[in-house]
Amino acid sequence: MDIQLDPARDDLPLMANTSHILVKHYVLDLDVDFESQVIEGTIVLFLEDGNRFKKQNSSIEEACQSESNKACKFGMPEPCHISVTNARTFSSEMDYNDFAICSKGEKDTPDKDGNHDNQEHASGISSSKYCCDTGNRGSEDFVLVLDCCDLSVLKVEEVDVAAVPGMEKFTRSPKLTVVSEELRNQIVRELVTLPADCWREQLDYYACCSQAPGCGELLFDTDSWSLQIRKTGAQTATDFPHAIRIWYKTKPEGRSVTWTSDQSDRPCVYTVGSPINNRALFPCQEPPVAMSTWQATVRAAASYVVLMSGENFAKPTQLWEGCSSWYYYVTMPMPASTFTIAVGCWTEMKLETCSSNDLATERPLSPSEADFRHVGVCSHMEYPCRFQNASAAAQEIIPYRVFAPVCLKGACQETLLRLIPPCLSAAHSVLGTHPFSRLDVLIVPANFPSLGMASPHIMFLSQSILTGRSHLCGTRLCHEIAHAWFGLAIGARDWTEEWLSEGFATHLEDVFWAAAQQLDPREAREQQELRACLRWRRLQDEMRCSPEEMQVLRPSKDKTGHTSNSGASVIKQGLNPEKIFMQVHYLKGYFLLRFLAKRFGDETYFSFLRKFVHTFHGQLILSQDFLQMLLENIPEEKRLELSVENIYQDWLESSGIPKPLQRERRAEAECGLARQVRAEVTKWIQVNRRPRKRKRRVKEEVFEKVRHRWCELIVKHKFTKAYNSVERFLQEDQERSQRDSFTRLLLSWGTRLALTLDIKGGIMSLRKPSARSTVHVLVLLFPRGWSQPGTHKRQILINSLPLWSLPPALDLEWSCSGILSSSAQMIKGI
Repeated sequence: MDIQLDPARDDLPLMANTSHILVKHYVLDLDVDFESQVIEGTIVLFLEDGNRFKKQNSSIEEACQSESNKACKFGMPEPCHISVTNARTFSSEMDYNDFAICSKGEKDTPDKDGNHDNQEHASGISSSKYCCDTGNRGSEDFVLVLDCCDLSVLKVEEVDVAAVPGMEKFTRSPKLTVVSEELRNQIVRELVTLPADCWREQLDYYACCSQAPGCGELLFDTDSWSLQIRKTGAQTATDFPHAIRIWYKTKPEGRSVTWTSDQSDRPCVYTVGSPINNRALFPCQEPPVAMSTWQATVRAAASYVVLMSGENFAKPTQLWEGCSSWYYYVTMPMPASTFTIAVGCWTEMKLETCSSNDLATERPLSPSEADFRHVGVCSHMEYPCRFQNASAAAQEIIPYRVFAPVCLKGACQETLLRLIPPCLSAAHSVLGTHPFSRLDVLIVPANFPSLGMASPHIMFLSQSILTGRSHLCGTRLCHEIAHAWFGLAIGARDWTEEWLSEGFATHLEDVFWAAAQQLDPREAREQQELRACLRWRRLQDEMRCSPEEMQVLRPSKDKTGHTSNSGASVIKQGLNPEKIFMQVHYLKGYFLLRFLAKRFGDETYFSFLRKFVHTFHGQLILSQDFLQMLLENIPEEKRLELSVENIYQDWLESSGIPKPLQRERRAEAECGLARQVRAEVTKWIQVNRRPRKRKRRVKEEVFEKVRHRWCELIVKHKFTKAYNSVERFLQEDQERSQRDSFTRLLLSWGTRLALTLDIKGGIMSLRKPSARSTVHVLVLLFPRGWSQPGTHKRQILINSLPLWSLPPALDLEWSCSGILSSSAQMIKGI
């Protein structure tokens, strides 16, 4: 490999040689085994050599000007008549432990994880003989390098796509008489470049090819971070097989997925959003530039539900008793890191009453919204795009489902289910067309390390957002919905520029939530100002408690987006455990976008943002792409000498708090809500500073506790001879504020008043809320450990007011100290 890694650093290596060859499509065929906590099966990769990819990229701008809706030049495929239905059954004559991995004739031996490593291969990332020149500018074989760790790779083979019936349509020959490596690669090249309107046919062909037999095993090697595959005699990426099948299984300790139990104590597994992404789930190309599509078949026990990033609402297909299969697909090219899966005993949650607001709705476009839809042709690589679909553009609320453990059904119905429609509608009103056609929402297990995580077509939410009122749930929901546009449909080309995802989502979260609540402009502004005050304090704390090198939003500066000659790169601080707890990219990115929106005005800024989304959806961007387009579309009088270089210097490439933000916070008047909060806090601070009651000496406190316990025993065992001790204790040893008023009342009247009380135990007091009443406090003492409320009644005679002195409509309420009762009743007549 042409990059060197320092094991002492926390950098994350991206090893895939994406400059030479790209994965265009994955076909996964997996089994989930909860007993062994392993996912195993096959993955078929359809490849395209890098030279062809570069040529396509250089002409993409010209291609975007041509008509994109061309007719499909191939008919629908004939049914696949392959004798074996499971790709797993295609094996060569040799067993896993018998095939040769080295052309020199050495026999390989599997290691303890089931990997087949040639003894000649070194285990280090940069020391492998076959990885030093993956572009193969010399005479050695070309090496395909995939990102991979915590996996047991069992076997790699070339797929004979020419054996699939009907594949002659992808060649110039009417019959496939002589099958060569070049012919197989030609078939794959034609298949991966089918027009977007042939996506169904393309998926069918991918599925058939993934079940085709193997036509030769490939040599492979693994190390800490990669899987390296080569074929003897294939010296260039063009010569390398363009369809390969990898047999593998995950490890229980693999860091891409978490095996755990849900809130109902049922086993489940899900992708946890690990810093290493999905390389411990399947071998893949992790760099964002390797945008691909996928389809997956996952088998699990019939009691489990499989959720995944996919455009279809999958339903289970029963294979045999006790086993079901689930199928998902994606036609929009995405980085492999966005792939998400969750398998568990989830239950679909539905509102008991469904209103018209809960359904997917469409509405006519307003003139202002029509301005940014259907303008020109999309500039991304070709796929079935919703931005060119009039029906999709008018869809305010996309179809959605909510899944959770059954024990959370009530909480989901009370908060989450009612908030999804207004939040989706609000997002549409701000940014326009939803990039994805549907949404699954899953309440993940309690060990989920975040409040939420967004992936294509699926969203994970923490159970924490279901507690309390709707504000936490609504804001987090809006944050994750915003990632559909920024983070997924528009991704960062360099992962160090996280602010392009998290900064935008944090800023749009407030805008979406205000629209979902239907606040008027003044209320929305005050709410957003209050949240800005809170984030400002968090940012200050973050700057004080984090190292300077982790406070920079664009740490690579001029080298941002650069890779090695092979396409490999290193993500700085990518494995630093502190990073997952930091919010610098959220907060500094948020304040930068808030600064720009205030400088240009909300109307101008969000009009531009809709235009930006329409221009860059389906693509990867860097900071300069956003900033340059923004400044080009803003009138010169509003820029006020603002430039890309100034923003880099002040906001993106320096540590600490940006100077423009410091000036803004000093000059900005506090909003009304913030003033109310500050006044309330100040009031209670003053209350707490009042003189405290005199502390009793330790001996007095101990003696009082003994007397307290003695009085409890007196009452509990109806020891009437000692009732005077109870009376004396109430007079002498209660809190001064209670004792003064109670003693005065107790000694003034000698009438005996009977109170019937249901109690749980403890000390209780009655008070009259009206200020005009002369009745202050009646303090009663009851023993701990009595039965549950309502099961026993005790009568206690105490000195109190005569009945005739009580007001006719005395409104008494309970206030408690100590261990409290849950209910009490005064005798009839009070």
